[in-house]
Amino acid sequence: MTRVDIGVFAHNEAGGIVKMLGGLMQQDTTGLDVRVLLLANGCTDDTVIRARSFVGLEENQHPNLRIEVFELIQAGKSRTWNTYVHELSRPDLDVLIFSDADIELPEPDSLLRMIRGLSSNPNLHAFNSHPIKDIVYRPKNLSLIDKALASGSETLNEWKTAICGSLYAMPAVKARLLHMPIGLAVEDGFLRAMILTDAMSMEEDLSRINGDDVFHIFAAERSIRALIRHQTRIVIGSAINAAVFDELRSLPVHQRRSALQDAARQETWLADVIRSHLPKWPFGWIPFHFVTKRSLFISRRRRNLLRPRRLLFLLLGFGFDLVVYVNAQIKMAKGTGAGYW
Repeated sequence: MTRVDIGVFAHNEAGGIVKMLGGLMQQDTTGLDVRVLLLANGCTDDTVIRARSFVGLEENQHPNLRIEVFELIQAGKSRTWNTYVHELSRPDLDVLIFSDADIELPEPDSLLRMIRGLSSNPNLHAFNSHPIKDIVYRPKNLSLIDKALASGSETLNEWKTAICGSLYAMPAVKARLLHMPIGLAVEDGFLRAMILTDAMSMEEDLSRINGDDVFHIFAAERSIRALIRHQTRIVIGSAINAAVFDELRSLPVHQRRSALQDAARQETWLADVIRSHLPKWPFGWIPFHFVTKRSLFISRRRRNLLRPRRLLFLLLGFGFDLVVYVNAQIKMAKGTGAGYW
């Protein structure tokens, strides 16, 4: 029987945590020994109370799946990732699954197929579930903004060789080789780089990450302001990740894993790296390619860009990216970027 731990990362998810846990209880766990760890980190709402109430209900028993609730005082996904992988998960595991608390699994065998996909290829370090926006999966009564967001949902989505942070699986022995610096804003991009380069010790090997036909639903941002805020976080986080990569590359190869272990223990490690490596001349805190990468991606993937509708979306996307870029520069220059969300 395959032993699996599922870490559900929850920060103030009281409104949907019961639905999420109920969905996990409906998953097919044939041939699996599954333990769900609800990782409530830094919650200031009723997430823990509602989760424990759900777990305590007699009718929510499952033959191969049990749920445990952990209340972690300090928030932060990278910090919680370290705690889950290196402290709370069972030592004799086969697979670690990482899930956000606000996703939906429409198919009852999603987790089972993820685990089978992971085990079918010994070279894999991670297996992704395909993230699909709710407005794409259920395209009903959409506003004009919603339709625009839905139409552009796959613009930069090379999901099979990314780490889809809302749901992915890793062999436990491979996950435990890695550590996350405390305070990362975009931990999935950091993890992807660590997996593909074996913690910056070799060139990228894209065969280490894959996905298949497994998918999950997540709630899309439904306003321009929320989307700008979300993308600003992504851009800032990516710039910070690049600074960390530079720091690791400056070290001898044999010291890079130990440096990551230090980064997972020391609260000030990431801040020291940011001060040391950013800003960079001539573009400041954020590299300019974040403004142009959407346009370059579209130009490579699509023909007939001069068609009015495609050209309009290209220009709107460039304008949006420019706003995000300026916003991110201002946040970082003020010293509020790395943790403002």
